[in-house]
Amino acid sequence: MTDDIWKRDEIESPCIKICVIHPETRLCTGCLRTIDEITAWSRMTPDLRRKVMGELPSREAQHKQRRGGREARLKRA
Repeated sequence: MTDDIWKRDEIESPCIKICVIHPETRLCTGCLRTIDEITAWSRMTPDLRRKVMGELPSREAQHKQRRGGREARLKRA
């Protein structure tokens, strides 16, 4: 008996098991995908997965910006 499900020719998930959704960007802080992308991943075509994977590096900059600190609190006051 073979297990063909685990031998499929697919793009692997970018998940690194740090699954926390950033409150402002709404991206996973681990893999940088949106909730919709995460939930649809298993149903996406290989081309659509490649497209998402290509966009992930540009999303990383959104998480490098400081969100808080004294300056942010003063702006909200």
